[in-house]
Amino acid sequence: MKKDYYEILGVKKDATAAEIKKIYRSLALRYHPDRVPENEKKQAEEKFKEISEAYGVLSDPQKRELYDRHGHAGIDQNYTAEDIFRGADFSSVFGEGGLDDILSQFFGGGFSSGRRRRGPARGRDISYEVDLTLEEAFTGLKKTIKVPRNEVCRDCQGNGAKNGSALVNCPTCGGQGQVLMNSGFFRMAQTCPDCRGQGRLVKEVCPGCQGRGHLKHVRSIDVNFPKGVDNDSQLRVRGEGEIGPGGAGDLYISVRIKGHDRFRRVGNDLEETVLVSFVKAVLGGEIDVPTIDGKVTMKVPAGTEAGKVFRVKGRGMPDLRSEEPGDLYVRVMIDVPKRLSAEQRRLLEEFAKVSGEPVEGPTLKEKIRKVFK
Repeated sequence: MKKDYYEILGVKKDATAAEIKKIYRSLALRYHPDRVPENEKKQAEEKFKEISEAYGVLSDPQKRELYDRHGHAGIDQNYTAEDIFRGADFSSVFGEGGLDDILSQFFGGGFSSGRRRRGPARGRDISYEVDLTLEEAFTGLKKTIKVPRNEVCRDCQGNGAKNGSALVNCPTCGGQGQVLMNSGFFRMAQTCPDCRGQGRLVKEVCPGCQGRGHLKHVRSIDVNFPKGVDNDSQLRVRGEGEIGPGGAGDLYISVRIKGHDRFRRVGNDLEETVLVSFVKAVLGGEIDVPTIDGKVTMKVPAGTEAGKVFRVKGRGMPDLRSEEPGDLYVRVMIDVPKRLSAEQRRLLEEFAKVSGEPVEGPTLKEKIRKVFK
């Protein structure tokens, strides 16, 4: 079992980004293998990996939200080891791109979170919220959503240069995208401040996108929402994020279920309240109970009291993974009539006398309501 990321860094769950950054820097300096005795290096190396992974998640708003909702499962299912570090704010801790010499030695020579990838950059991931009714969450559905996103400018093909003209090597970094710097005992590669890590510069700006290399477009996307989605559900649609020169990012869809006028959802179970006549509550009988997909007949035992809850098995919401249905819990309330016919009143007064209850005009209604409230 993995440790909790907040516990690893020793911060509270409501810690700010600045607090997380500060404690990570302190821990990273403490556990760097170059600063501990030889016999403690292996242990320090493992600790450094652990705190760096925790910081990689908690310093990135999107990854942190996923972790807060789903724990390690939300991270492991959506990110590779390298993805955890991509996009995290290590730059202000060690200098942009500054984990190249540190993390690559711990995670293997192929690890590239510190060194910028050569070639075109992949587009950013984007998030989007979708409202569904409880009935839609019950049945599942295919829904077309319109998502605004950045796409590569067709005029410049994403390089930001007029007419897609060639770029020139950055003279500051010699086309490498990085400049070396020393910071205490760290020797780090920092993103070139002039070309911002691209290694090349634009001579003439593209008028279509003003040199940004992308334009905003609204795209219609068909999304399949499975049965049982809930407010904490998040769907990942690969390749439907923003479009970059190196390909598209991913789209993360957060589901929000609208409130219902009859049912209250609790996990995979549903709850509702129904009215039962006081005659049926006393004598017993059957009633039709609305469910999310129709009606069922439910037996009401004789002598049922107000507030009694009955379980109707298998008439709740389907489980998101197994589609096994939850249950429906029906709370019974007694429907006391507000008006009585002369015959109804006579019979109730007769019942009251037989039961030894004194009857004095309108007090009978009050007694009935008191019994069945």
